Amino acid sequence: IGLSVSTLNNPFFVTLAEGAEEAAAKLGIDLSVVDAGDDVTKQVSDVEDLVAKGISVLIINPVDSDAVTGAVETAMAKGVRVIAVDRAVNGVEIDCQIASDNVLGAELATQFIVDTLGEGAKVAELEGVTGASAAIDRSQGFHNIADAKLEVVARQTANFARAEGMSVMENMLQANPDIQAVFAANDEMALGAVEAIAGAGKDIMVVGFDATDDAVAAINEGRMAATIAQQPDLIGKTAVENAVKLIAGEAVEVNVPVEVTLVTAE
Repeated sequence: IGLSVSTLNNPFFVTLAEGAEEAAAKLGIDLSVVDAGDDVTKQVSDVEDLVAKGISVLIINPVDSDAVTGAVETAMAKGVRVIAVDRAVNGVEIDCQIASDNVLGAELATQFIVDTLGEGAKVAELEGVTGASAAIDRSQGFHNIADAKLEVVARQTANFARAEGMSVMENMLQANPDIQAVFAANDEMALGAVEAIAGAGKDIMVVGFDATDDAVAAINEGRMAATIAQQPDLIGKTAVENAVKLIAGEAVEVNVPVEVTLVTAE
């Protein structure tokens, strides 16, 4: 089995890969993990290399859901079975998609802002990597609630990265000093926003997505308000278990949703 991860510079995907590695070790399966470093060109090359090594199943977490389509189609034409994790592969019918319900998670996060601050509160959105299905779905979930109940005064991508989350938030605060809350499509951007807000001496509610260890610590310390817990280890484990079923000629579900929950200090 080959596992192509978008980036191992993000704790969420590190945990996903670890879950996959533990399952592979338990099942006695050879798993090769490669890190695309958030570079589409490298990911395409990584997939080609894995296919050349003779993998039976490709587990892929795309950098960009559109940009990997060609490489995935080429792999499938060579008989490789394909499972997508956390993000979809667009434009091709793969064997299995395993992901959190990103739309629901973002709706839970945004409703929490409404419940806490009331309708009409001024909110900013930090979006994920443009083109990544998780980023698209989380933004959709946010707007499903926010467009009707909140005033969205700013939205911009910070590419799921902490440093960018900080710099984008700094700019947003200069343009919109009356922001009351921030929804960030992942915890890395949320934690960057927390730094920017602290630097500006402001008290603004920040809600993230992923429930990474750093984010949960920030919630316990009162620096972040909430996050959405996914189960990246379970996503990785489930992907390997389904890959083994495919190798054995067994049927697997085309869509496997993994539960999400709202995490607050309470």
